[in-house]
Amino acid sequence: MGALLLGKPVSDRIRAEVGREIARLAPHAPYPPGLAVILVGNDPASAVYVRNKQRACERVGIRSVSRFLPSDTNEQTLLACIEELNDDPHIHGILVQLPLPSPEHEATAIESIAPLKDVDGFHPLNVAKLFAGKPYLVPSTPAGILDLLAVHQVPIADSRVVIIGASNIVGKPMALCMLHHDAVVTICHKYTRDLAAISREANILVTAVGKQKLVTVDMVNRGRSSSMWGSRWWRDVR
Repeated sequence: MGALLLGKPVSDRIRAEVGREIARLAPHAPYPPGLAVILVGNDPASAVYVRNKQRACERVGIRSVSRFLPSDTNEQTLLACIEELNDDPHIHGILVQLPLPSPEHEATAIESIAPLKDVDGFHPLNVAKLFAGKPYLVPSTPAGILDLLAVHQVPIADSRVVIIGASNIVGKPMALCMLHHDAVVTICHKYTRDLAAISREANILVTAVGKQKLVTVDMVNRGRSSSMWGSRWWRDVR
């Protein structure tokens, strides 16, 4: 039988730990940690993500700052906003909500964030550090998957990991994280032939394509097992 790993209990535990640590440091810090989120335009999904981040910050004692810019914001104005936050000592993390209404501005915006404040881990310096196996900031979804596996004591070393999706946000950094944990990694994408045959070889299967029910029962090999788990046959993360 398979093991379904639930993320909410893990995220609740992490938030509680962060809240306790912030409270412990509060008497010794001149101001609380601050996270700034820049939202360009009025994409409904992006607005929901921003609200969720604000609420999560409030629950643990992080100061949340939002910068809302109109959809026709030019690159110069966006970069000026980022630079202001880079220079603000009260802001420790900066996140530009993607996608931007003008996709051609995305690379420049990401590269303009101070690497030490790049909480998404998308800045070229942070990408290079992850590639070298010495990451400073790891993209949140791969980091969350690693935490989920660690909490449930799922071994990664020597496991066959199949990742469906090759994006810069999840798929590629996830592959690097797994490689640094000594896994045998295969990345699949829209040009992959016979996806089901490859996915059935996985001890750990990660999907990161934004499409529900892409992985069906026939794409999972329930026979792969370990002495600890009996069968660790799928890890489906969307």
